[in-house]
Amino acid sequence: VQLQASGGGLVQAGDSLRLSCAASGPTFSNYAMGWFRQAPGKQREFVAVISWSGGTYYADSVKGRFTISRDNAKRMVYLQMNSLKPEDTAVYYCAARFSVAFMPGEYDYWGQGTLVTVSS
Repeated sequence: VQLQASGGGLVQAGDSLRLSCAASGPTFSNYAMGWFRQAPGKQREFVAVISWSGGTYYADSVKGRFTISRDNAKRMVYLQMNSLKPEDTAVYYCAARFSVAFMPGEYDYWGQGTLVTVSS
């Protein structure tokens, strides 16, 4: 599976942004898809994950503000980010594995990352 994330940019606090992750490969619908982020000087952290069947899980820091979704026909995963805060500033990565997991080291495939900068 090859992944390519896009949609990052510079926004102001309170704005919204939607990230996209395009996946290649015939078995995309079998994978759980996750979003992670890494801020400067910090470790990569879990943001959200969606199972092959559509079940979703979120980090407490983004719950209620971010929504993960997938379109298996288009082989796309999305992260809708609302009410953005400066502390959301990071490089965001999409990742894939066969089942839901929450640690970066458990994922097999990674996209290249897209930078989100939220100004105050």
